[in-house]
Order: sequence, then C-alpha cells, then structure tokens
Amino acid sequence: MTTGPGERSLPPIREQTGAQVRDLAIWLGLVLIGLLTAALAVAYADDLGTAAAPFFGRYRIAINPESILAPLIAAAVLYAASRPRLTRVRWPAILTGAYLSALAWTVALALLDGKGGLDHPLAGTDGYLVNLAEVDGPGDFLATFTTLNDQLTAASVGHPPGPLLLLSLLTPLLGTGLGLGLALTALSTLTIPLVLVTAKNAVGERAARRYAPLIVLAPYAVWVAVSMDGITAAILAATMAAGAHASRRSTRGLPAVAWAFAAGLLLGAATMFSYAAAWMGLSLVFLNFARRRPFHNIATGLGALTPLLIAQLWGFNWMTGLHMAYDDYTNRIEYQRPALWWALLSVVVLIIVTGPAIVASARKMRNTPGWPFLIGATVAVLFSIAAGLTRGGVEHAWLPFFPWITLAATAPAAPGGPPARMPLLLAAAGATTGVIVEAVLHSPW
Repeated sequence: MTTGPGERSLPPIREQTGAQVRDLAIWLGLVLIGLLTAALAVAYADDLGTAAAPFFGRYRIAINPESILAPLIAAAVLYAASRPRLTRVRWPAILTGAYLSALAWTVALALLDGKGGLDHPLAGTDGYLVNLAEVDGPGDFLATFTTLNDQLTAASVGHPPGPLLLLSLLTPLLGTGLGLGLALTALSTLTIPLVLVTAKNAVGERAARRYAPLIVLAPYAVWVAVSMDGITAAILAATMAAGAHASRRSTRGLPAVAWAFAAGLLLGAATMFSYAAAWMGLSLVFLNFARRRPFHNIATGLGALTPLLIAQLWGFNWMTGLHMAYDDYTNRIEYQRPALWWALLSVVVLIIVTGPAIVASARKMRNTPGWPFLIGATVAVLFSIAAGLTRGGVEHAWLPFFPWITLAATAPAAPGGPPARMPLLLAAAGATTGVIVEAVLHSPW
C-alpha cells in the first residue's frame, strides 16, 4: 500500500478488518434494497405465487427448545476459527472438522422446525416420496420416465430421474422418516470438504483454510438438509475436485487422463440429478485451458457422456426429459408469475442466502486463480435469469452453485498478494442470516 508524504499505512490487520466492515456494509445495503424491492413486488405485482417474497413459501416464527442449538454451534465454529493454533492444525483435520461442523450446523438449522425439519421436505404433496411407487426397477423406470409427467409431482418432473432412483435405493434400508433425512443431509454436507479440497488445489491452502468458516456457516445451509439439490451439490463438488486434481502440475500421464475421465463421469452423474448441473462443465473446460491441459477436455467429455449413454440404452433420453421439465414449467408456473419481478427477487435471494461473502468474492474475483469455478456457477445463474426460468425457488435450485460463487471471498486483495485474513465478521453475519431465515421462513423444501 503506497502512502503520501506524512501518511502512514494502516496495519495489515486493521486494513483487512476495515475491508470486511466495508463488505458487510455493502451487503447490508444491498439486502435493504432487495427487501424494499420485495415489498414493491408484493404491492404491485399481479400474482407472485408466494406469501414470503423474495423467497418461495410463507413466513412464520419458529421458536422451540432446539432453537438454541444453531447459535451455539455457530459460536463454537467462530471461536475455533479465531484461534491462532488453527494455522498449525493438519489439513485432514481441517477437512474433518469442517464437515462435522457443517453437518451439525445444517441439522441444527433444520431442527428450528422441530424434528419434522428432517423429513417433511421430501414428504410433501409436491415432493419425491409420493412417486416412489412408480419405481418398479431402474430399467423400467428409466424407460417410462418421460411418459409419466401426468403422474409425477412438481419436484420429480422438474428433475431427471436420479433423485427418485437414489431414494428407491435408500428407502428400503432407511425408511422414509428421520433416518432417510439424516442420511441425505450427511451426503449433502460432503459438499463442504470437497469444495475445500478444490479450493486448496486452485487457490492454495491458506486461502482455503480461511474460506472454511464462510462455507461451513453459509446461510444457504437452510436448504441443504434433506435436499436432493444438496446431493447434486455434493456430486458437482466431487466433479470439481477430480477435475482440479487431474489438471494439477504434479498429475501426469495416464493418472491425469483417468482423473479427467472421472471428473466427466461425475459431471454426467450430476446431470442425472439436475439439468442445470451441466453448466458446471464450463468450469472444467476453463480450468483445463487455464492450466494448459486442453486435451483433458476430451477425456472429461467422454466421461460426461457415459452416464447419459447408459441411461439412453435403458430408455431415458436426457434431452426429452429436459423438454418435459420445461413444458411442465411453462404450463404450471411460467404464465402465472411475472418474469421481471421474479428476476429481481431471485437476485435478492442470491444476495441474502450467500451472505456478505458474495460481496467479498465479487470484489476480488479477478485476483483468484480459482476463477474458472466462479465463471461456471455465475453463467448458470445468469442464464436462468435471462431465460426467464427464475420464478420462485432459486434458493434450492441454485444450491449447487452457491459455494463456487463465493469462492473468491478469501482471495488476495491484490493479484499475487497474501490471502485475506480469517473472515470472522463475514462468517458471523452469514450465520446470523441463516438462523433468522430458518426461524421466519417455512419453505416446501
């Protein structure tokens, strides 16, 4: 930092704390503008289709004995992150601690709704469990999936058959209640260590360590519990981790090609859970070119096509399923909800559920070598807005993209500089946001 005559530079700690305060202030200003926009939408839009703008659902106050758990867990995570000795803890312990903390945080948020918070998202009339009877066997189900649109719920018809196939495997073992909810939550939370592994590979261990409290206490954890979109997020995180490992300098020859192919396989698997997951393929393409491994895209592309070809052989055409989902959206949602208002409300939701980390990430995006991951996630979000596909529910539909949009939050303030200080203020604000949202919002997922 340069200074003029008679001026003194701020100490690095004070300077970085000031940056966090500025990011938080900007975020609070954007949230206020967003809430005013939501109020205008409620007042002037013909029919938003929701009683909880900018979110989809309805507002209520949920206070119960379990409500104390989430603030206590958030406080414990922030205390642990503030300890200087954290810099000396081995990396595997960081990953384990981050996973267990995120799992506890996610479950605690769900319990703000009582024990029903860990099973009701799947059991509603528009959820997946209603359609389990349609899954006689993987082959028959895949062959008939695109002919069942009249029998499928909104959740099932809006996604590829992956979620129902996974549930058909898990429910005989775990039932359809609390055990299933906990298992899905535990699987979804694997997103956290997988994103951190990718972050270490892409932006370095110091920046990844500082990113940990932000992603562990992210407000969007509200929608991770018992979420099939959370499963998609975990598969995509594994995709990015495999792709980053394949393209690292020390990975050469056949192992590099194998990892690139594995990244493609995982990407293809993710597209069997969410049609939008395909957008993250852009991140792999950009990453391979940025690291001068362009031929890895061939192996990755072949890997991505493999699950789709297998499904095709069993009778499910991915493009036909995509058209079915779009037709359902057009007939059930599009004509009812105003596109412009929901485009604005969706941006408001994005700002709220990513917390102040999104401001820090946007400000420093150009300073991080992890930019390919931000590009893929950002393009996915911008395309859905521009195409008019955001008319309620982006808080769960965009769940796989949120961690990558905030990846640059702990990037250096200047290219090549040291990573940002531990973002405790931003993490605390995000945790507070998550508790408030869960306490006042009842959403169908």
